[in-house]
Amino acid sequence: MTTKWLTPKEMDAWRTYIETYGDLVNAIEHDLDEHDITLGDYQVLVYLSETKGRALRMCDLADRLQLSPSGLTRRLDGLVSEGYVVREPSTVDRRVMMAKLTDAGFETLRDAAPHHVDSVRRHIFDHLDDDQVEAMASIFTAISNGLAG
Repeated sequence: MTTKWLTPKEMDAWRTYIETYGDLVNAIEHDLDEHDITLGDYQVLVYLSETKGRALRMCDLADRLQLSPSGLTRRLDGLVSEGYVVREPSTVDRRVMMAKLTDAGFETLRDAAPHHVDSVRRHIFDHLDDDQVEAMASIFTAISNGLAG
């Protein structure tokens, strides 16, 4: 295999991305601290809130979150102990376990959402003009499509 090394411009873009990514995630996570949830928890609550019956099969939720079954179990344990999510058998197939958003989980999401959106706006979009937002969407769509194969 012959390595096609990064150009100086590509290296600069990569280094800027990788060095900013951790700081950005930490800043957004920090802004969720007052709601006692992580960004991963927030993502679970959002996915469940957007589904019919506020429930998803555990395997489908794991796929959306790109987690292994054991990774999903660990992610849900805290949400279950806080009463934000319950695990229950499917009413269609009793062999299938569902993750279901509780009213307390929905309320937590409802309370956290304005703060989260403000955080995303403050840390990302307030620093970009319309052309940069369009470029950002185009760039991550291209990368996502490339990852999908």
